[in-house]
Amino acid sequence: MSTTAPSQETLSIPEALSRAHAHWNAGHADQAEQLCQRVLAAWPGQADALHLLGLMAHAYNNLDLAIVHLRQACMAPRAPAIYSSNLAEMYRQKGMLAEGEEAARRAVAMDPALVAGWNNLGILLQEAGRFDESLGCLERVIALEPDSADAHNNLANTARRLGRMDRAESHYRQALALDPVYAGAHSNLAFLLATQGRHDEAAEHAQQAIELDPRMVDAYLNLAEVEMSRHRQDAALRALDMLASFAPQHPAALVARAKALKQVERLDEALAFARQAVALAPNSAEAHNTLAMVLQSLGQTGEALAHFEQAALLPGAVAEQALLGRATLLMEGGRKDEALAAFERVLAAFPGSVQARASRADARTFSAGDVDLAALEACVAEGERRPLTDRIAAHFALGKAYLDIGEPARAFAHFEAGNRQKRASFVWDSAASGRWMERIADTFAPERYARLQGAGEPSELPVFVVGMPRSGTTLIEQIISSHPQVTGAGELSALRLVVEGSGLFADRINTLDGEGAAQFCGQLGQAYLSRVTPLAQARARLVDKMPGNFLYAGLIPLILPGARIIHARRDPVDTCLSCYTKLFGGEQHFTYDQTELGTFYRHYERLMAHWREVLPSDRFIEVDYEAVVDDLEDEARRLVGFLGLPWDDACLNFHQNRRVVRTASVNQVRQPIYRTSKGRWQAYAGYLGPLLDALGIDAP
Repeated sequence: MSTTAPSQETLSIPEALSRAHAHWNAGHADQAEQLCQRVLAAWPGQADALHLLGLMAHAYNNLDLAIVHLRQACMAPRAPAIYSSNLAEMYRQKGMLAEGEEAARRAVAMDPALVAGWNNLGILLQEAGRFDESLGCLERVIALEPDSADAHNNLANTARRLGRMDRAESHYRQALALDPVYAGAHSNLAFLLATQGRHDEAAEHAQQAIELDPRMVDAYLNLAEVEMSRHRQDAALRALDMLASFAPQHPAALVARAKALKQVERLDEALAFARQAVALAPNSAEAHNTLAMVLQSLGQTGEALAHFEQAALLPGAVAEQALLGRATLLMEGGRKDEALAAFERVLAAFPGSVQARASRADARTFSAGDVDLAALEACVAEGERRPLTDRIAAHFALGKAYLDIGEPARAFAHFEAGNRQKRASFVWDSAASGRWMERIADTFAPERYARLQGAGEPSELPVFVVGMPRSGTTLIEQIISSHPQVTGAGELSALRLVVEGSGLFADRINTLDGEGAAQFCGQLGQAYLSRVTPLAQARARLVDKMPGNFLYAGLIPLILPGARIIHARRDPVDTCLSCYTKLFGGEQHFTYDQTELGTFYRHYERLMAHWREVLPSDRFIEVDYEAVVDDLEDEARRLVGFLGLPWDDACLNFHQNRRVVRTASVNQVRQPIYRTSKGRWQAYAGYLGPLLDALGIDAP
């Protein structure tokens, strides 16, 4: 075998390799590649030349070719351990986690002191969701290189995924102390702070990461996640637009965009991006999980369950979330036994899953010594070492549990803690909310209201069920959607999004008149119908039961004069107590403080009194929860008659309706009518002082 590479100039293989590296380091890729090929022509399979070609291919974003070269290099008998370590990293970037782990383990077996090997193995195990093993590898890296900012950052990433938030934050900050311009650590710290409800700090670190490295994909993703966490979807989409300018086909960016579009109910667009992400990264658990969530929102339950299952089985960090999504979807579909079994499956795979125990709390009755009690108490006892979302969910679940076992003092201690932590996680102005409702009432004064009538889209499809949360809106929807000519669409944001998109509500609407008013009302009516008509399944009526649409009740007859509005009412204290003891999935900012809750209720009550005076009586009725409980058939017949439909006995068997229900009342509407919620608050009056004061109600 020749030991020199043939050329006009005779070079030894070490000389050729040395020059190749020098050319590559100087940015002369063509010359470097030519020298490597000359080496391989003389010595096929020469590991050093193959390794350099692999690094070059990787630098030019040809990951497949890089893996081919590195894999061949590692086959050489004396290939150094670092080559296997580098191959492991390229496998990771390709999503081939099992192959990457094998290569990384080979590297550290060859050289137990190889920092890069332990680091790459730790990250691979982290991405595979094997966090305890990952932690051990990355602790070894810290021991070998205690002053490595990278090592602290990587260890923090695994600690965060293990729910050890205090340790994660400490290591991120240590990384930044060692390297203040470490963009990756700023980005990762942003993500952690967002999970703790510290959104302003999180946004600041994400922005800093972008300034330090304008092409860091994760920084844009984390900024978008922060903005979505505080329900600023427009800002999230702007961050993703910046990312798309240089990485338009990045699967994680497509996933993030699908999530943001889902939040604003642009579901068809969200579905397209989620499907695109899965097509580009078929082995991405995150992509499948996001597609499942979008399909869930679209009511495509079978396909959603399949993608949740696929996400749970693929390597990655979302298996727990995917299994929870599957269990929740089964619960929403009324498949309670399957759902409870699915929650058990989550706990079998993730025994420390607080979300699984909290999510199933409403579906079961607790007894003293329940195994979930100790686990949930342990979570809240850990304080800030656990994610804020886990702590809040645990407090609300414990509150429900202690009510079940007859310990109201302990229950309300947990409700108060959970509500306090949740309230501290967002900014909301109670007084401004009250002023907003007063302006709405002023805008729709009777004389102005009369002047604006007669425009809009005349469709009789929409039925709006409005009121306070927990006032019986879901019960009413379940009763009327049991009719074969009615589709229950659940809580839709469609009306709010259409109104907010117009920019004319509420103050500027009083400037409209004549043709301008007719055009405005017609456009809004058409825009709303275009969003909801596909959900109606060709039935005569579609129920939109977003309770907060009471704010827009005065606008509905103007833009949709054929629509019907049902106002659900319930005892004020029972309503507010039910709100205060419930952790909502959506934005119900007024429910997490007793005084604010009672104050909001009074504002709502005044606005509804105004609507009672101005809304057309043939398009607006009010239904009391207590009346439905006392006389289901009469109230059900009244509701069906109001919809202009023939009576159907299915409306009396609403609890047998298998439609998907996505509200806090999902478990209650699967049961026949029960009366135990009437006057429920009186047993707990001693814990409701601020609420009763705000409502102006004396304790019994």
